Amino acid sequence: MAGFHTKTFLKYDDYMTPKYAWENIQQYIPKDKIIWEAFYGDGQSGTFLQELGFQTIHEPVDFFENNLGDIIVSNPPFSKAKEIMKRLLVLDKPFILILPVSKITNQYFKEWADKNIQIIIPSKRIHFQKLVNGKVPENWKNACNFDCFYYCYKMDLPRSIIWLD
Repeated sequence: MAGFHTKTFLKYDDYMTPKYAWENIQQYIPKDKIIWEAFYGDGQSGTFLQELGFQTIHEPVDFFENNLGDIIVSNPPFSKAKEIMKRLLVLDKPFILILPVSKITNQYFKEWADKNIQIIIPSKRIHFQKLVNGKVPENWKNACNFDCFYYCYKMDLPRSIIWLD
């Protein structure tokens, strides 16, 4: 048996979105809508979206207590995906979320089965910038060991599944 002690395991959910993750899908994000980048992180994701020409609200406010913008485009904390998806059902607002591929198999995702979720599949793995207590960990290699999709709702994409080149 392994000597892994879950009580001492520290879980960090701070993986910052690289600019290229938004560049990859910018043609699928409507220019005429106000984007709410709902999860602040280090603040760079909203800046990246603005640099790409999108009108973006990106403030350090609580997602569960606010409802801003016309659409949500974000990389939410993966450990809160269940609560986030439940809140999104209430908001019923268009979104594009970066989430791990495995989230689609979770029980709570079945609530979205009749919601016509569309998926954009990146051509390569997104390599997030990890932060621990607001800083890049020593010896951190910018390499991610899991795949993510862009999960989309009410985005009127041309197909249910889009493979990026």
